[in-house]
This record gives sequence, structure tokens and C-alpha cells, in this order.
Amino acid sequence: MPGTKKLVIVESPAKARTIAQYLGDGYEVQASVGHIRDLIEPKNLPPELKKGSLGKFSVDVENDFEPYYVISEQKRKTVADLKRALKDADELYLATDEDREGEAIAWHLLQVLNPKVPVKRMVFHEITKDAIQFARENTRDIDTDLVDAQETRRILDRLYGYEVSPVLWRKVGPGLSAGRVQSAATRLVVDRERERLAFVSAGYWDLLAELSPQASAERFEAKLVRLDGTRIATGRDFDDTGRLKADVVALDEKAAEALAAALREDSTSFTVASLESKPYTRRPAAPFTTSTLQQEAARKLRFSARQTMSVAQGLYENGFITYMRTDSPALSQQAVHAARSQAAALYGPETVPDAPRVYTGRSKNAQEAHEAIRPSGDTFRTPTQLEGTLRGNDWKLYDLIWKRTVASQMADARGSTATATIAAQAGGTLAEFSASGTVITFRGFLAAYEEGRDEERNESAEPTEAKLPQLAEGQTLDLSDVEAKGHETSPPPRYTEASLIKTLEELGIGRPSTFTSIISTIIDRGYVTPRGTALVPNWIAFSVVRLLEDYFTELVQYDFTAGMENDLDRIADGSEKRVDWLNSFYFGGANYRGLRNVIDNLGEIDAKSINSIRLDDTVTLRIGKYGPYLEVENPDAGPDAKPRRVNIPDGLAPDELTVEKAHELIDAPVVEDRVIGVNPENGKEIVARNGRYGPYVTELEPEPPASAVESVDTATGEVTDKPRKKASKKSTAPKPRTASIFATMDLATIDLETALRLLNLPRVVGQDPESGEDITAQNGKFGPYLKKGADSRSLTSEEQIFEIDLAGALEVFAQPKYGARRPSSALKEFDADPESGKPVKVKDGRFGPYVTDGVTNATIPRGESVEDIDFERAVQLLADKRAKGPAKPKAKSTTRKPAAKKTAAKKPAAKKTAAKK
Repeated sequence: MPGTKKLVIVESPAKARTIAQYLGDGYEVQASVGHIRDLIEPKNLPPELKKGSLGKFSVDVENDFEPYYVISEQKRKTVADLKRALKDADELYLATDEDREGEAIAWHLLQVLNPKVPVKRMVFHEITKDAIQFARENTRDIDTDLVDAQETRRILDRLYGYEVSPVLWRKVGPGLSAGRVQSAATRLVVDRERERLAFVSAGYWDLLAELSPQASAERFEAKLVRLDGTRIATGRDFDDTGRLKADVVALDEKAAEALAAALREDSTSFTVASLESKPYTRRPAAPFTTSTLQQEAARKLRFSARQTMSVAQGLYENGFITYMRTDSPALSQQAVHAARSQAAALYGPETVPDAPRVYTGRSKNAQEAHEAIRPSGDTFRTPTQLEGTLRGNDWKLYDLIWKRTVASQMADARGSTATATIAAQAGGTLAEFSASGTVITFRGFLAAYEEGRDEERNESAEPTEAKLPQLAEGQTLDLSDVEAKGHETSPPPRYTEASLIKTLEELGIGRPSTFTSIISTIIDRGYVTPRGTALVPNWIAFSVVRLLEDYFTELVQYDFTAGMENDLDRIADGSEKRVDWLNSFYFGGANYRGLRNVIDNLGEIDAKSINSIRLDDTVTLRIGKYGPYLEVENPDAGPDAKPRRVNIPDGLAPDELTVEKAHELIDAPVVEDRVIGVNPENGKEIVARNGRYGPYVTELEPEPPASAVESVDTATGEVTDKPRKKASKKSTAPKPRTASIFATMDLATIDLETALRLLNLPRVVGQDPESGEDITAQNGKFGPYLKKGADSRSLTSEEQIFEIDLAGALEVFAQPKYGARRPSSALKEFDADPESGKPVKVKDGRFGPYVTDGVTNATIPRGESVEDIDFERAVQLLADKRAKGPAKPKAKSTTRKPAAKKTAAKKPAAKKTAAKK
């Protein structure tokens, strides 16, 4: 029976709901919930395909790099629902986002659904009634160039990761990964930490005078800038080794205090030597691109990049802002008119310049087609108007976007900056001071918005509004006080998410849609740890970067990585062919050495050298399997003596491990094993120790008596003192009992009674009167808890392990699980998940808060709080978790089989087929 409706497919349920209300009757809007298929894991390939050239990557590198795609288990129901809806449709509209990834999602839908009805590609940059209706009437075909660019990126990442990552597993550690953009980003963070490690601080002094015109109470500050015509050193005059770079005077404390004392003498007079006035002008910042939005949200709202994009995605899908992945700062004529009209109405007609402002971006890739991120519609809704509609982070981000957009079309801020040079004689030395004041006479765009700034070294701050008193050349000033001030040069600041995104964009690494995933990946992989807003590299990142620099030099060069992004842009605009480029990258060509050639010619890699950093002649930092440690050589010991190992405290940042700090750790008193006493039950010694995983107590087995080492020669019957053979590794001798001490206990003072109580854990509290099962109190990986059969309940403190009685334990078990922590097991509750049909909840678990529909659990990512999670974000987290599939079981062996010889394989039916433009 012919269809009676038009099926529209978008990516997300929220977007589907918003679009449906604008399309009206006759349209059914469904969500694919992201990608419906992806490259299969090589281990899951059909057996007959694992031995061919397809078997290593699930990409047939010898046959035009054809990928083998499969529908994920989690998306089978979604695909079935879409096919069912398509049966009753007479037209199919693919309305995914207009970027590479959105175009690829549309192409995959076309390949899987194989529709027999007309197919139209529907694109829009904002979700408003006018925009949706315009997009419905102006459809196009799928852009296969954009699809090729996205496929090339996906295949490139698979080749890079599957070739380079195994080298890291063998030479650095298991579970590590490499990627064309994540490795470059990790190197940036490590390079900055190397600069901080090599940095040598320098001290310098200057003078600050408090002055006022004679017979006036109006005081102002002036800073010493020259002595006898030579400039006084500031922080920017020193290099990172602490040496002066310019011909300047560097004052030390003694000279600065002496000069201050001389200037305080009554005979010293301060005179205005010169006055200079310059006009001050400041332009507004351009409207937001993806990068600048992430940077500004980090500075002003303390959002992570992931959080910013999650909130922006919700604002876009619900029709509040335009598309949030863009490189372009340009505004449409509609938006320019809306911003100018609103600025004139709210701040006065004089705040709007005669001609509209035009902004252009440097990027020339496919995402330039979108305009800047701005409020949607031809009349912007003000944040005040949306206070009852938007809440929390949604309102904060919309407010930021609205202010930036309106301010971008407003007039420059104008004013004047006055600078006075003030001279004084001190013991025959001419001291010159400088004082400045900026007066803004017309605020212009500042009435709406002022851009934030990142921490920069040795950079003059934007002048703040401050006014100097009325001065005249030759005027004498009174000195109220003069103070000598000491300073130290500072190392380069660590990257924050905002400054790292800015640097990646400046270098041309990554694109708007990838900045969030780049930062999330290097954090989730353990290469970088956020400390406040700063990104601190872990020691394992030093080993990874060093190996890549030494053996994959080209792949981590910033220019090389940026060049690959430009190549993908050329594929997107049709000027480069996908297969030709992949052949060049993998097998070698005009612009590339060839990844395969690099892998085949690595040579021998010295893992010990890669994982070592020499601190001085006797101390080496080793990055080991269980973390970093110091290896200390004793030059007076014999050649066979083993170096001493010294653990590095948790939380010590790499730049804090100076040579001095290393020797401080080495010279710290060693906590020797302390015999606490003897267990009266078995006569064994109880010892307190400090181990790799923290302080603990243990019960020592007694040493064998001296006679036990004698043996009888079976040939002669004589008793000899030859040592017996070592016990077999399969000895059944019991291991000594051990127990970690509680966080509230001190290893140096723990007594025998407490040690025995720890060793005797778990403690039987009593029996459950109903089931007769033992209830035990014990300490576990996640803290103290009670256990009854297969049921368990957390305790609030370690001391409760010894203190709780049966009645108290029964009361704890009578509460809902985790009930002691929160009165309700659900922190938030939402509507039913569109895929599973079950209610979505946010709960608190042992590993932190998570989202669940009762079937799938998805941990809330770092940088996002429970308060940030709304229904759309919860659904997206669940969809992402389903797409990843179940957790992979640990491999039984790390031994890798040699690579199979490449042979031609039949192209499987599930592989990509050519699509017509």
C-alpha cells in the first residue's frame, strides 16, 4: 500500500521533538540517536576475512581502503524502528547536521535503509519555524565529498591507532593509545611542562611611589622605570634560564631599599618631567565560533569543553541558538539586523555604528558554511525573557552567547590614556617614575559585554579605567611613601582547556567538532590530570611523547598534523581523492613517508631508556608499571649492588620534581619495619611496614633454625652444611596475613591490640535472626562495609568496622541500598528513554553518579555535575554507552601473534558501496 506520510530522520530525540512541532501533520520525525553503524572490531570479523588484508584494521588496505561496517547491537532496534516507519512513507528526508559527521550519518542511513521512495537531504543551521520550512522546500542530494572526508578521517584514525598503539603497549605500558590529534595535544601539554621543569626563576626589585600634587589630597601611584636613563628590568627582560636578555638595570633588594631610603629624604623633590596623552580605542570581540565559545565558557562560567558543547547542543536542538559547530565568526544579514536593533533599543542608538560590522575567519573548510553561534531567529530573545524557560547552565550559556552577539555589532569603546613621567634626584642618581590613567569617555560595546582573558606571561594587561589628577609639566609633587617591592619571574603557565583549544586552533590541529573529544581523550587515557583549571601531564605522558618523538617524529610534528587536517578539507571540497590520499599516507607518496614504512623500519626500541629521565649523576626517574619512582645509584657500592628505589608521593606534579626535591625525598628518613609485638595465639611477630600501596601490618613466619639448613649426603651419610635447594615455586606454604591500616591511624604509633584487630578482619558482628547468615564488618577497595551473604551495605566510617553491633547492623540492612548516603536512591528522574522505553534516572553509585534506564548504566563524565544533567544529556549518555557495547573482557595473554601475510580478500557485502552525488 503506498505511503501516506513523509519520514524525517534526525540525530537526537530532542531535535526530533522540536522539529516535529514546525513540520506539522503528514510528517513523522524519528531519531537515529547518532551513528547507526561503524567499523567492526577486527576480532569480530567473520573467520574467513581475518586472514586477509582486511583482518588487521577491518579496512581492506589493499583494495582501495574499503571499510567493513556493521550495525551495532545497540542500534538494531533503532534501525528496525526506522525501517518500519519507512514502509508507510512516500518520501524520506535525511535531516542530520550539515557537517562531515552529519553527512556521514545521513549516508549510512541511506545505505542501511535502502529506501524505495524519493530521498531528500534537508539541512538547516537553526531550529526555528522559518528555518525548518525553508529547509523543507530547498533540499539537496547527499554530498559524497563530505562523506569521503569523514570516512577518510575515520579510516585514518583506525590505521594510526592500530599501528602505533601496540608499540606503546610493548615499550611503555598496556592500555595506552596513540592518535593523530590526541598525541599532538598530549605533546603540547608535555612540552609546556618541560619548559616549566627547565625554568630558572630570577628575582628583581622595583619601587612604587605614592604621590600627590602639592596642597592636594588626591594621591596616585607611580612606578620606577629608569635610573640615569637606563630602563629598570621587568619580568619580560629575563629568559627562562634566569638571565637578562636586554641592556637594563636589575635592582636587588639592597640597592632597591637604599634607593627608597634616599628618596624619602626631605631634600628630595618629585617633578613632572613630561605629559603625554593618547586616544584609547577598543573594538568588540567577534561573535562566537566553537573554539571561542569553549574558551570563554571556561574563563567565565568554569565549564569544561565537554560541558560547554553538551549545553550548547541542548540549546540548539531546542531552538534557542544556531548550530554550535562552526569555524566562522560571520553573521547573516538577518542576525546583523537583529543584533543592531536590539543594541539600539537596550543601550541607545548612539551605541550602534553607522555601518554593520563584518567578521571573517581564517578557516576555509566545510564548516565555514555555518554562520557564527548566535541566538536563533530574526528577533533575539533576551536572557531576561527566557528566565522562566531556561534554567541553570542553559541560561548562563545562552546569556553569554546573546551578550557576545549583540556586543559584536556595537560601537568601539573610546577614551584617552594619559602618561606622566616624574623625575627625582636621589644621591646624584636620576630616578624616573611613570604613572598612567585611562579614562573611557564612551563605553560603546562595554555596556553589553567584555571578553575574558587567559593567563599570559610578561604581557601588559588591558588598561583599566583609572584617572590621574590634573598635572602640568614642571609641577612639583609631594611624596607620601615609597616602597621597594621584590618580584620573581614566573614559568610559562600550564595549559587550561581554554588555552589548549586556542593553541590547537592556532596550529590548525583539529576542527570544531573534535576539540571536546581531544581533551576528553587525553584526560580519560590518563595522560593529563586537571588540577583546578590547569592541565597537568602525568609521567606516563612523558614516556609516550618521548617514544613518539624518537620513533614517529613526523607523526607528532604540529605542522604535519595540521597538514593532515588541510588534506581532509581538500577531500571535503572535492579537490583531493580519498583513496589516493590514503594510499599516500599509509604506503608512502609525494607528501608522506608512509605509516607502513615507518612501522616496518622502527628498529630496536630501548624501553628502559624511553621510560627514564636522568636528573643528575646518581638519580634517575623511572616510569614503571606501578608508577614513577627514583632510582638512586651508590658510587661507593660494588658493581653488582642494586640501586635504591624511592617512591614519589602521589600528587607531586612533574615540574615540582626538581633535583633538589629529588634529593629531599632520597634523604628523608626511611621508615624501617617496626616490630609491634608477638601474637599470643601463635607466637608470630607482628610488624608495621610502609609498602607500595601504603602502610600496613603483617604477621611474620618464624625463621627456620640454623640446623634446618644442614643436609645429609645420601652417598656418604655425612651431615653437611650445604644449603638445601630452594623451595618450589608451587610451595603450599601459607602467605603471611596482612592488613592495611585505617586512614585515621598512624603507622608509627599503632599498638599490638589494634594490629591484631586489623589482622583478624573481617569481624563477625552476629547472625541475622531471619536467615541465620553471618553479618561481617570489613574494609574493602571502596571503603568500609557490612556483608550478609550476597548482600552488602556501606558504613560511614572505618571505625564502625570495630564499633557496630548486631542491632546497628540490622538497622543498616533495613535501609534501601546506598540509603545511608542519600534519602532516595534516585537523584533525578526523567521521562522514558526513547530507545528502551524505560524511565531514566540519575543515581549515586560506588563509582560516583551515573545515568540509568534500568538496563544500561552510563557514568557521568568528569567535569559534569549531577546538576548539569538534563533529559537530553541523559539520553545521549545512554546512547553513547550502548554504542560502545559491553565492557571488553581482559585478555588472557598479552602475547601477540605475528601478522598474517596480506592476501586479497573478497569484498564483503557489508562494506561501503559507491554512492552517487
